[in-house]
Amino acid sequence: MNLQISFIIPVFNRPDEIDELLNSFSKLNTTTNFEIVIIEDGSNLTAEEVVNKYQNQLDILYLFKDNSGPGDSRNYGMKHAKGNYFIILDSDCILPSEYLNEVAKSLHEDFVHCFGGPDAAHESFSYLQKAINYSMTSFLTTGGIRGNKKSMNRFQPRSFNMGLSKEAFLKTKGFGKIHPGEDPDLTIRLWKLGYKTKLISKAFVFHKRRISWSKFYRQVNKFGLVRPILNLWHPETKKITYWFPTIFVLGFFAAIILLVSFQFKWLFDLYLLYYLIVFIHAIIKTKNIYIAILSLCAINIQFMGYGLGFLKSTVAIQVFNKKPKEYFPELFF
Repeated sequence: MNLQISFIIPVFNRPDEIDELLNSFSKLNTTTNFEIVIIEDGSNLTAEEVVNKYQNQLDILYLFKDNSGPGDSRNYGMKHAKGNYFIILDSDCILPSEYLNEVAKSLHEDFVHCFGGPDAAHESFSYLQKAINYSMTSFLTTGGIRGNKKSMNRFQPRSFNMGLSKEAFLKTKGFGKIHPGEDPDLTIRLWKLGYKTKLISKAFVFHKRRISWSKFYRQVNKFGLVRPILNLWHPETKKITYWFPTIFVLGFFAAIILLVSFQFKWLFDLYLLYYLIVFIHAIIKTKNIYIAILSLCAINIQFMGYGLGFLKSTVAIQVFNKKPKEYFPELFF
């Protein structure tokens, strides 16, 4: 395929992020032609002035629409884009200079209609952002599902860094009305239609994650709430591994009860061993003891938020037969 790239970027009240992202676009080292489609999703604080600043440097299509969520905004952008291959980014990302070269090289060598790339922490990020990035990307916490594992044949791309051909978009009609969870839902529907996905490990982005501890908890809690809904829609994708955060949290509470009430130590000691391994690994990866300490906090919040969300949603759907859209309206647009 002769690649004609359109970057699709929804934004909601984040002009500063768009400024950083467009600045990184201006520094791309590439000969591949591309356009940038920015979709203002009903923002009160728009990025129009920022976009105008870059109009002479970059090919930008700026669209404004009523608020309808990131998935629908991406679909809106892809409908108006000129390209035959879309690259979808979150507005809080920054591109390395070789990003588009890595994408083009990989697609020319082994074309797929959908790819995903990993995220990384830029050196300018705060300690908190780096700790959360470690928690979200480490094999010791997520098993590498966000782009660090080598088995790429059934990789589920994430929409902060995701490629999708125009053909695949038209066949699937794009993202659904759920959020979060719209990206794995789209990937599963692509698989059902016979399309392949892959990880392009070198096509990483710096993902800032506009985050605090409370925002991080809400984010991962929603991830947990969504997964049983996806299992309901696509039962063939159920995995026992989705239960691991819930089991981890319940096991931790059990370990404390056993230790305090019965002086039963071995289960608690296993958790201490896990935290020690993670702490050492985080120091090696981040080269900073303080970030490693924050990483332990991030891991606890990640497991707690996801695990309890997954348990709540599973009980509601499987035990009490609740309808997801009625019981969890905050997850749907």
